[in-house]
Formats: sequence, structure tokens, C-alpha cells
Amino acid sequence: MKKILWGSVGLVFLLAGCQSNTTKKEETNKTPEQKVTMAVNQELSSLDSTLATDTYCITVLNNVMEGLYRLDENNQLVPASAKDVPTVSDDKLTYTINLRDDLKWSNGDKVTADDFVYGWQKAVNPDTGSEYSGLFAGIKNATEIIEGKLPETDLGIKAVDETTIEVTMERPVPYFESLLAFPTFFPQNKAFVEKEGKQYGATNENLIYNGPFVLEDFDGAGTDTEWKLTKNPTYWDKDKVKLDTIVNQVSKEPSTSVRLFEAGELDDVTLSGELAKQYQEDEAFTPLPKAGTTYLTFNQSENFFKNKKARQAVSLVLDRKNITEFILADGSKEPKGLVPNGMSFSPTDKKDFADISKPMVKTDIEEAKKLWEEAKKETGTKEITFDLLSYDDEVIKKLAEAIQFDIEDKLSGSKVNVNIVPLTAAIEKGRNAEFDLFLFGWGADYPDPSSFMELLTTDSPYNYGKYSNKDFDELVEKASTTDVTDDEKRWNDYIEAENILTDDAAVSPIFQKAEAKLRNPKLKGIVNHSTGAQFDFKEAYLE
Repeated sequence: MKKILWGSVGLVFLLAGCQSNTTKKEETNKTPEQKVTMAVNQELSSLDSTLATDTYCITVLNNVMEGLYRLDENNQLVPASAKDVPTVSDDKLTYTINLRDDLKWSNGDKVTADDFVYGWQKAVNPDTGSEYSGLFAGIKNATEIIEGKLPETDLGIKAVDETTIEVTMERPVPYFESLLAFPTFFPQNKAFVEKEGKQYGATNENLIYNGPFVLEDFDGAGTDTEWKLTKNPTYWDKDKVKLDTIVNQVSKEPSTSVRLFEAGELDDVTLSGELAKQYQEDEAFTPLPKAGTTYLTFNQSENFFKNKKARQAVSLVLDRKNITEFILADGSKEPKGLVPNGMSFSPTDKKDFADISKPMVKTDIEEAKKLWEEAKKETGTKEITFDLLSYDDEVIKKLAEAIQFDIEDKLSGSKVNVNIVPLTAAIEKGRNAEFDLFLFGWGADYPDPSSFMELLTTDSPYNYGKYSNKDFDELVEKASTTDVTDDEKRWNDYIEAENILTDDAAVSPIFQKAEAKLRNPKLKGIVNHSTGAQFDFKEAYLE
């Protein structure tokens, strides 16, 4: 769920700041205070691990909470609350996981197997309303519980004893172990959660922690513009945690963030556009690949965009090269499809998924105009005004304006109203289908095509545009059930499923995400993940 054109005076100021800051850093040889300040582009929303979905909340949770495993710098699973890798039965239907015996919550309570059982049961309980509950599909009874047919206590997880968890599957899930590092699978302390009630996760006072850091100075979702993470003295592996404090400041103006970085007041900021191009040769420039795609969702519920030709026309007029090279300029690429390039590879010949499926993206203005006129005729429309919904981010605003221009300039009789709202409001409007077009981004939760294909099944909570295709649904279902143990069949199911999305113009991919940062060269040890929770600060430090 990150450009600005500078005048010559601002540019001179910025370059001068760069020189003075470099000199200042070179002159500093003392052991630095282990405190860093980072700029983030959005406010936090819910910090209930069963409800969090956006990048910032997932990253915070990944650092103040801890699940059974963490991902290392190579995206490989390493034990965290678990003391070793899972023991898996030959049929891949039973996982036995042993916990460390020195785990504590920040209030002094012991972290036990029951906390994981409760957290997972809460996540699948339909009363919770977790958008990530579908990640539990494959665990015994999960689907029936999510559908309200069984109680959450019937979920296939049990505490054998205080430090032993047993998970029973209905079917093998090839990527299941990687999910065990994802925040939706984190533990929750039942007594504390029930005491807090609906306020659980609303502020830092309504949470307890079992991760490397604890959250401080967070006063509420959607409004607080500064919070901090401080070292957790009760964390089992606290000796490896070097940073004492990580301050997060919301800054939606990239130019402001860069000035603060050059003044030595920020240690980490996100770049794009002119700023990204300007700093590409700087020692502080840090490009980070991401397995994510930003795309246009069309509202297909009794709407003009229920017409396939209308969707195709919009997609065909978009100038993605202009978007990636000049508006973003941060390493983001024109996408080939919905599933990102470089994320998933064939089990037989290791070819990239994005290179095998039909190209979903191209530009053809004349074809777009033809399809647009046909769509207007078929829907009895002469002129149409529609809303383009997106969220309050400087880069995304410019992107929305570029899309607005491409549509209005190329498609006659079209008028686009850009509706920019805070992230939490955009997500809520998306859920309620209060849009015609929704500029929306998705980062993979795990490195498997299902992370994207399952977004657009008819019953997916993330299918904001209400796209529905029976054949697509059946292929995605086959990949997770009858074909789940046959890697080649499963792979082909997903290839065919994305080809259906292409033929239907179900969504319109805009760019494959990357992120460019200015990061203090003395700030070391931050682990970046292209899937799942993006950053791990556990072993970060200032040298």
C-alpha cells in the first residue's frame, strides 16, 4: 500500500545541504546514540494483528510482535518464538512446533501455545472481520469457520502442552511454513485482549508486546503523525537488538523529508520522481525491490465498467512508461501482468511466471478509442463522469492525475474526478465499492502466485471491484485443492487463471513496485523483504 519538480533555488539548497551533511558525518567518529528517525508516508491504522493489512501496520507489528518464525535476509524461515523448524508428517497434514520456554509478553505474562491458538482462532472467527482470514484456508475446518458454519474452536490448531503446538491440515499447502512468519499468524494474549475489548490495538496503551521493540506515543489510528519503537527489555533475544529507539514521523511531502535528511534530522526517507533520479549516484541511495503491483480496479457492479470494452479501453490508453520513468523514477517497472516479475518460477523449467502468462499490459490508443466508442454504444452512454479513488500520498496523487489526463485526453466524452482520501478511508470506500476506478496496490504476502490470484475470486474480501468469473474461480480452487500436491498442474492452473484475467480485462496493472530510499550510510542491518512484512529492524544498528 511511495517527484516533485524542483526550481533551481531549491536544487541549489538541496545540494548544498548534501555537502554539509556529508562533511558532518565524516567528522563524527564517536559511537553514536542508537536512535534513528524515519519518515513514513502514511498514518497507522489498526494494530490488531488479526485486522492489519497495510504496509506500515504490518511492518510495525513485525517489529513489536513476533510469531513462530522470522524471515532472514534471504527470505528463508528462521526460528523465533519456535525453537526449531516444524516437524512435518509424511503426508504434510500435521505440523508439530515446539516453543522456546523463555518467551514473555511485555506485561510479564508468559507466551504460551495457548496464545497462538487464541490468535489463530480469533483471526478466522467471522465476527472479527479479518481480511486475511483466507490465509488460514487449508488448516482443518478453517473455511467452514470463516463461513460461519463451525465455531472457531474447531480450527485445526491445539496446544499439546504449554510449549507445543500441533496444526492439522485438511490439505497440503505448499507455502504454509512461510505464512508462519506473517503477522496474521502472531499470538495474542486472550486475557489482555478481552480486557481491552474493542479498544485492543487502538493505541500503544491497548497493546502488549512479545517482539524486539515496544510501541510508544501512538495515540490512535489515522490521526497520529509520530510514534516510536523502543527496545523491549522482556524480549527473549534482546541482546541482539542494538537500536534503542526508532522514531517514525509521517511526512507526505518528499521535498520536506529530503531537507530533513540533509539536515541530519532523518535517517531514512522514501524517494521518487525527480528526487529519485537526482540521488541515484549518492552513497545514501538505497533501491529496494518489492514483489508488488499497483493496479486499477474497475467497479463492475451494475456500472459502466461492467462492460469489458470500457475496461479494455481505459487500460490501453495508459502511458505506463511515463509513469515508471518520470513520475516514479524509483526503479519501479512496467508490469507484464498482475503477478510480479521475479517472484514465482516454474517447478519444471524455472521460467518466470510473468514471462509465461499472456501479457496483460500494452498501449494502443487507436484500439482504445474504437473499444471506447463501442462500449458507449452498447451501454447507451454519450458522456460519462466517473470517480477515480486513491489515497493521500504525494506520488499516488501525481499518478492519479496522470491516469486522469490519459483517459480524458484520449477517450471522448469522459470526465474523471480524482478522489484522494486518507489511506484508511480509501480502504473503507474500496470495501464498500464506493468508486468507479480504484488505484490500489498489493504486495505479496508470500512468494506464490496464489497471493495475487486469490485477490480476485468472487468471494475474496479484496475483490473491491466485484469481478466474477466462474472459470477463474474454479482454476484457483483446483490449484489449492485437487491439484495442490502436483506442482506442475498447480502452476498451470495459475497460468490459465491469469490468462482469464487478461482476456477479461479484470484489472489494469500500472506498475511493478520498487522503493528508492535515502538511508543514512551508517545505518546497517535492516532486513528488507520483497514479500510479507517489508522491514525487520531486530538487528539494525548505527555504526
